[in-house]
This record gives sequence, C-alpha cells and structure tokens, in this order.
Amino acid sequence: MLRSDPAYLPELSLVAVVDEQICAHLLFTRIDIEAGQERFPALALAPMAVLPEKQNQGIGSKLVQFGLEQARQLGFTAVIVLGWPEYYPRCGFRPASRWEIRAPFPVPDPVFMALELILGALKNVRGAVPYTQPFYII
Repeated sequence: MLRSDPAYLPELSLVAVVDEQICAHLLFTRIDIEAGQERFPALALAPMAVLPEKQNQGIGSKLVQFGLEQARQLGFTAVIVLGWPEYYPRCGFRPASRWEIRAPFPVPDPVFMALELILGALKNVRGAVPYTQPFYII
C-alpha cells in the first residue's frame, strides 16, 4: 500500500544485499510536520527490517546511514522515526520533543525521534506529524 501512495519515493526504498541475498530493507516516505496551516516537508523512516540471522552485524545501521545520505542528496532536510530508543540514536536521532514535534497518537517520548539532515533544519519547526494513510491500516 505504501508503494501506491503519493508519499512513496522509489529512490528511497533501499535494500542491503549480502551473499546475493536481500537481508535488509528500509523505506522513507514523504510526510509533513503540521502546525496549524503551516507545513514543513520531511521524511518518515518506516518500515525498516533486517533478517534475524543478519542482525547485530551493522547491516541495518549502514543501510540507515546510506539512506540518510541519499535523502540529504535529494534535498530533504529532516527525518522522523518511531522506533527503538536503543537503536536509532546511534544513527543520530534524538527525541522529537526536543523540537516540540509530536506524534499524531500517544507514544512514549523516547520512541518518537527526529534527525536534522541539515544542521538547524528543525530550529523553527514544531507541530504534529500525521503519517500517510497506509500507516494507519492494521
């Protein structure tokens, strides 16, 4: 469903291949941080997965770093992720509350994170992050 959504960016749907086997995938989609009528374009990092037998080998972290660099080169300035607070900070993510950015639903503060791809990109940005519709389908 994400691939058919207008927020989908095929150039930011990435895989890691080890020994000719796809072992990890991540996807960035367009989102907006909304504060009333103002909108700030950003990216959501989700989903991300690494095969269990390939975890804890640095593959996921390398894929995330590669994806963040690709996003930066495409002109994006910030990324939001809802994920493990033990994992994503090693990739540079910090609690989004630091910038007064919040999820559109209740989540613990440490799991909702943001990253500036360009230093200061989120300086004057605050508001909520409604995800694209496919994220709400269970």
